[in-house]
Amino acid sequence: MNRRKFLAVSAGASLAAGLQAAGAAQNPAIPIIDTHIHLFDTNRPQGIPWPDKNDQVLYKPALPERYRKIAGKLGVTGAIVVEASPWLEDNQWVLDIAEKDKIIVGIIGNLEPGKPDFSKHLERFQKNPLFRGIRCGNLWGNDIAGQAGNLRFVSDLKALAGAGLVLDTANPNPALLAAIVKLTDQVPDLKVVIDHLPQMTLPTDQAIRKTYEADLRELGQRPKVYIKISEVLRRVNGQIPTNLDFYRGRLDELYATFGQDRLLYGSDWPNSDKWLPFEDGLRLVHAYFMEKGHTTAEKYFWKNSVTAYSWQKRDPSQPSL
Repeated sequence: MNRRKFLAVSAGASLAAGLQAAGAAQNPAIPIIDTHIHLFDTNRPQGIPWPDKNDQVLYKPALPERYRKIAGKLGVTGAIVVEASPWLEDNQWVLDIAEKDKIIVGIIGNLEPGKPDFSKHLERFQKNPLFRGIRCGNLWGNDIAGQAGNLRFVSDLKALAGAGLVLDTANPNPALLAAIVKLTDQVPDLKVVIDHLPQMTLPTDQAIRKTYEADLRELGQRPKVYIKISEVLRRVNGQIPTNLDFYRGRLDELYATFGQDRLLYGSDWPNSDKWLPFEDGLRLVHAYFMEKGHTTAEKYFWKNSVTAYSWQKRDPSQPSL
């Protein structure tokens, strides 16, 4: 075993031990449900729309077996796959892959609300209990800003909500948050999960900043809007800080706004490899939430994901409410 691999294995073992030690006899180790991973196979004959072939970090197969080897030793017992493709039939491809490995407890697919065939495709995919919703917003050209006036778009979101499914949003910015406020006004029963909010660049324009802060506070009052504390790490002058205090202010803001019942853990694997190894990102959020107590950490690492996605347990190692 070379030195680099030895250090990686040692770090993983240390984190796993830390996760175990964090819960005393009365508080057993907390199982983890990762609500944000991506699956793709670079060996498929038809290729893949993402990542690009020139991406030396990401362009290799990202499949459940590889994920399990990385995350399983750290206490992750289940994961939700978030689409990495706008191709319709890749919804079925991910469902087929997920069916073969019980570590996958759900998938968030890609369908376009407002398109003529949305209802037909939703009916098709929702028959599979692993299909837990769709992703839309600032991705693949499917921006939701301005869609509050699109009656077909709103009607399709009502159908999504009626089916008990979730709308995940991608790549947040102030316009996206404003759109979510308007759309949840029109579809109050819709569960919305905002991905990667810690990574969002805060606006410097004071007027935009005030509007963003007002929209964030408003969303914080809406019990069906959830936030993924994912993509927490930042790059500063070519370096990625690993000190929790560097990130604490942003995490505190989101915690104060949304509370302990609507924050979710997501690794963003394998995209997280462009930042730091999987265990480093997990270690950071683990330290933050364990400071708030076992009950809060348990909600963040798995209980809130059940409430948000209504996923079903597939393996004895997975928790259930």
